Amino acid sequence: MTSRLPVRKTYKLFIGGAFVRSESGRYDRIEGEAAAAVNIPRASRKDVRDAVAAARKALSSWAGRTPYNRGQILYRFAEALESRAGDIGAERSEVEAAIDVLVHYAGWTDKLQPVLGGINPVAAPFLSFSVPEPTGVVGVIAPDSPPLLGLVAELAPALAAGNTVVAVLSDARPLSGLDLGEVMGIADVPGGVVNLLSGRRAELAPVLAGHHALNAIVNATGESTLAAEIDKLAAESVTRVRHTTASESYADATADPLSRLEALTELKTAWHPVGA
Repeated sequence: MTSRLPVRKTYKLFIGGAFVRSESGRYDRIEGEAAAAVNIPRASRKDVRDAVAAARKALSSWAGRTPYNRGQILYRFAEALESRAGDIGAERSEVEAAIDVLVHYAGWTDKLQPVLGGINPVAAPFLSFSVPEPTGVVGVIAPDSPPLLGLVAELAPALAAGNTVVAVLSDARPLSGLDLGEVMGIADVPGGVVNLLSGRRAELAPVLAGHHALNAIVNATGESTLAAEIDKLAAESVTRVRHTTASESYADATADPLSRLEALTELKTAWHPVGA
């Protein structure tokens, strides 16, 4: 009996809720499981622009959902990741930590208003109140290690706050991030809310940071040279920037959730005459 050859997996980018090939048609070869070489799509500048456009298109619908509904979707995301844990190209412990992070931030969606918002003490006859709103389209530059947990630790608070995301995956270990796109296909996450790009960070991160339609960017790589370049590009379009180091555990990702959420939230304050 002759042994059969397995059907090799074709990895694609995840943009606008669809699995697409890179516009450039380029691929990079990396080592996969069992030392087998795997072709990874190498995203281009055009792919970054397409991803940002998809995130911008999905923003109003995602931000307009009730906090309770966003929490349900994040919880379903965690549930779907749990069901596909064995198919994700990452250590089991890392996958479990990523699942727990999603559940943690799913519980934050309906707590942002009472924690960050409220009625402000001002002199009569006026009433002033503040309401938290999403920042908008958030770029995420994922770390190389841990590739999955480091990505989810930045995705979860951005989504919980009502933002949409364009993420540049790990340079060296993008497989778990690409696998995460397949999980989203069954997780009720609306198309365009999360967009995942594999490729070369040195090419993609500056294009993303300098995009005029990006509202915030989170750099979790810990690279000082990249951080300086992002700061310079983001300043030109007044894009909010947050630099952080990779979350190595569930405790890291959830140690100070309010600061992560607040960094991607805007406070809208309204003044109203009392009794009007």
